[in-house]
Amino acid sequence: MKPILQTAIWAEFQRGLGKTVHEAEGPGWSFLAVEEKTPLGMYLYAPYGPCADGEPELAEALRALSALARSVRAHYVRVEPVAAGLGADAATVLTAKGLVRAPADVQPHLSWKVDLREEEAELLKGMRSTSRNLYRNIHKKGVSFEISTDPADLPILLGFLAKVSGRADFTAQTDTYLTKAAEVLMPAGAAKLFIARLDGTPIAAALSYDTADTRVYAHAAADDAHRKLSAGIPLLVTMMLDAKAAGMAEFDMWGVSPEDEPDHAWAGFSRFKRSFGGAGVEYPGTWDLPVNRLMYNAYGFTRKSRTLLRGALKTARATAGSVREKLQKP
Repeated sequence: MKPILQTAIWAEFQRGLGKTVHEAEGPGWSFLAVEEKTPLGMYLYAPYGPCADGEPELAEALRALSALARSVRAHYVRVEPVAAGLGADAATVLTAKGLVRAPADVQPHLSWKVDLREEEAELLKGMRSTSRNLYRNIHKKGVSFEISTDPADLPILLGFLAKVSGRADFTAQTDTYLTKAAEVLMPAGAAKLFIARLDGTPIAAALSYDTADTRVYAHAAADDAHRKLSAGIPLLVTMMLDAKAAGMAEFDMWGVSPEDEPDHAWAGFSRFKRSFGGAGVEYPGTWDLPVNRLMYNAYGFTRKSRTLLRGALKTARATAGSVREKLQKP
């Protein structure tokens, strides 16, 4: 299954944002790669790509990406081969091909997916009982659900996201980014907006990204004034069952935290995602293929220097604060 981030419509969306995007394919492989600029130059980024039928096809895709990088003077290629069939041997295979682990993952390397090929009754049975009951009964409280493919409805979600960003440790995509996504993807059938309404007034909304076989739970937020209704739960169930009715095979909850890290920043909404049934999926993560080794090493040195400087400044501020506190004591 080709991820939404590796599709032609995603390339069109990225170009709409002003990005330079390259697409190529060969027997058993394909990629979408975006030019990304840094103070030291440019690199190519293939989000959740390249796609390949297996290891030999992946090797061809990497060769094509390297050649492209040299032609556009990119210093390295950043890849996330989630659809290459590497399995548990991913790190060994990628290291053998000259790739190195990126300093941090760009896209999540852990996801949570629900198999939509099950019967509806089984899907509902796999959820937490409170989720099932909310979905079945929330209409009694005056809540209804609407599905929109009109980009003009996106401000409903943007308003909720702005409020969430303002009150929590959460950073939403910019309005410009999401507006362009809606303008490009929704008319093409690659995105839908789901809206929960209380007596006609929007109280929650979620945007999905869709391919022929997968729906991605991309962006969601709710009105805090109605949080006791928990409308986001039946809204998500509505998204899942609509995807099933459309013939999709899986519902991708997107990123989750490791289950054995209860203090992880994502732990709360990861528990929420896991409460709908499904199973975890682990990807190879983000890897770099250096093309200009000198410049790639310079990039790494600069990044480490910045990290050390930030750490030193943080320590200095803490020390200064401690000294001031002691001086102020009688």
